[in-house]
Amino acid sequence: MQLIHKHCSQINHGIEFIENSLFSKSNHNISGIDIKQDKSDVLISLQHIKHLLKHHYKKNNNIKLPSCSEQEICTHFTRLSRKNFCIDTNSYPLGSCTMKYNPKINEWAARLYGFTSLHPYLPETHIQGALSIMYDLQNWLTIISGLNQTSLQVSAGAQGEFLGLLIMLKALKHKNIHKTEILIPDSAHGTNSATAAFFGLKVISIKSNQHGYININEIQKKINKNTLGIMITNPNTLGIFEKNILEISKIIHNYNGFVYGDGANLNALMGIVKPRDLGIDIMHFNLHKTFSTPHGGGGPGGSAISVSKTLSPFLPCPLIKINHENKYYLHYDNPLSVGKIRSFYGNFGIMIRAWTYIKELGCHGLKRASELAVLNANYIKSKLKPYFNIPYNTDCLHEIIINDKKQKKYDIETKHIAKRLIDYGIHPPTIYFPLIVPNAIMIEPTETENKKSLDKLCDAFISIALESMNNNAIIKSAPNYSMINKLNETIAARKPILTFI
Repeated sequence: MQLIHKHCSQINHGIEFIENSLFSKSNHNISGIDIKQDKSDVLISLQHIKHLLKHHYKKNNNIKLPSCSEQEICTHFTRLSRKNFCIDTNSYPLGSCTMKYNPKINEWAARLYGFTSLHPYLPETHIQGALSIMYDLQNWLTIISGLNQTSLQVSAGAQGEFLGLLIMLKALKHKNIHKTEILIPDSAHGTNSATAAFFGLKVISIKSNQHGYININEIQKKINKNTLGIMITNPNTLGIFEKNILEISKIIHNYNGFVYGDGANLNALMGIVKPRDLGIDIMHFNLHKTFSTPHGGGGPGGSAISVSKTLSPFLPCPLIKINHENKYYLHYDNPLSVGKIRSFYGNFGIMIRAWTYIKELGCHGLKRASELAVLNANYIKSKLKPYFNIPYNTDCLHEIIINDKKQKKYDIETKHIAKRLIDYGIHPPTIYFPLIVPNAIMIEPTETENKKSLDKLCDAFISIALESMNNNAIIKSAPNYSMINKLNETIAARKPILTFI
């Protein structure tokens, strides 16, 4: 039980606030807004602004805006900012999400005035520096993938899947070939199936075998002339490398299908093996995962997509190229292109961060990052193995999956374990995913966590495992040391409060 006291003592029990909404603080006699009318010294009150808005939009209903002082506004949002849990405050071991620390040099580079002041309508001669970064990043990602060409237009991983299928279908249409089915393993990311269904493709699920690998017999049984290809996540969502990937790719190619690589787990392969050498024809990168911009809180996102030589003509325009005068330019002359998939040229701020990350680490550094990510995951696995059930005891790569099988006999489930971790100052890992593992707990430490941090994480898990045998009441009531304690989940689900207005 010493572990409990050791970690709980690190939790801040100092001055904290339950922050109410601005509307609850509203006072119609107070306004933090002082706006002068045109050519006048008369100040406009908040009530006058409401009247103007009401008149402008010709609505009879009362426009509801909070009336607060400037100090109240500042205090409110500062308090809210202190409640944010992020990779800069503590361990954030979300499996499948690759929440790695974002080096501050990346942020420094992305905030340089020469970049933040750019406008996409500027002529090419005025944005040579930005174009050079995009050109480098295109080439570096192409080298990392081993493929032929890369587009940076993609906004996020799911849009990369969208573009990937769009390119594959356009390539077949160009040959006057029509296919309606796609194979997706049950160990792939859920967005794969959703994206395929969006295109009206029939999703054929491929089951994993008892060791967590894709069942090749299932592929051979279900593949046919209508098979567009396979969308494969490697390593898969179990954290296992598909050792039969070359054989799988050969089967798909024999039916003139494409092998789509979901690059969300590239953090285990980066610099070690090129996806093209595994038979991949097209893949997306998650720049905001593999290349260090943590995407917690819904953003920011950024992606890219690399394709084989056969599929290069169908990439969206523009691509960044360099002419004989060593000037960078936006290349639009691509008649077979699927067209643009977003405004302008992609999420440039994320590109700068990815460029800086790759430039700083270099080839050897990228490989070392992958090696450390794999080492960290296996270290966690070795320490937790005596205390938790490991559904697939195959060698893991960058993430490890455990579940509550050993704790269930003490009436403790995955959701209890996750909430108890909050008491130890650790953000809960991904839970109940992947779906093929009952009550899964999916841990991905990435390469940025040191041994001390990993030991703290493992000690918390071990302490909870011991508590489940001796003191399960404290687990069931968790979180016990956060500002908001255990909520009534039934009421929250059935009687949600969706607005304060």
